[in-house]
Amino acid sequence: MGSGGTRYLQAFVDTMDKNQNPIALSQLTWPEVDAYIATGKPLLLPLGSFEQHGPMGLMGTDYLCAETVAMAAAEIAGWLVAPALVYTPAPFNMAFAGTVSVSAPTFMLLLEEVCQCFINHGFKEIYLLNGHGANLEPARQVVKNLAPHTIKLRSWWDFDEVQALRQKAFGEWEGMHATPAEISITQVHHRRLDPDLAKDPPMRLSAAYIKAHSGDRHADPISHQRTFPDGRVGSHSALARPHIGTQLIALAAQAIVDELSD
Repeated sequence: MGSGGTRYLQAFVDTMDKNQNPIALSQLTWPEVDAYIATGKPLLLPLGSFEQHGPMGLMGTDYLCAETVAMAAAEIAGWLVAPALVYTPAPFNMAFAGTVSVSAPTFMLLLEEVCQCFINHGFKEIYLLNGHGANLEPARQVVKNLAPHTIKLRSWWDFDEVQALRQKAFGEWEGMHATPAEISITQVHHRRLDPDLAKDPPMRLSAAYIKAHSGDRHADPISHQRTFPDGRVGSHSALARPHIGTQLIALAAQAIVDELSD
């Protein structure tokens, strides 16, 4: 890095010393990005989806959750957060209005090329923070394809502390889709809908069903909608509360910081 780059780096560090707010890649200039890369800090890349989340869940729930947690972690550690990848595989929800689903190969190609761009620019570590079950299998393959580059993949709910709170707050009503936990997270910074829209409990899921359909391995769109007509999959969305969302965000963000710091 030349003298100009050094000057930008020092200005960037000085700014970070004064302001620990989340750093969005979209709001930096290229010299600032170049200076950030020189610090060796990781890049967080949220992965989500754009699909229905029941009668009181937002279409962007999955990417909003991943993005919110990523920004909270960035605020703690002074990291950089890339724009979320929003359009991902969600074929089982295509019978519900507004859902956008791309094929797994398309998602893999996009994710791999985006990560390769960041690698080419010099980012030493990329942290994929996921918010959508169907992303996991293709994303794991991308991580393998890009080895030996350091790319880590986590879902915001992976951490023991987060799982414990989900279980304590919602128990079996957490379910599998349009969950009260994820809706609690979106309620913190985004639109809140009347819980009466989902006041009736959904159909309970058996342990066998949950095991068989983990990773969003659901039926074809018509069959899926017929089984779960309001879009909730065993999840009692009306139990969502913003104060629980705040706790989930804090726990997940700190767990990510601890993991990357280690």
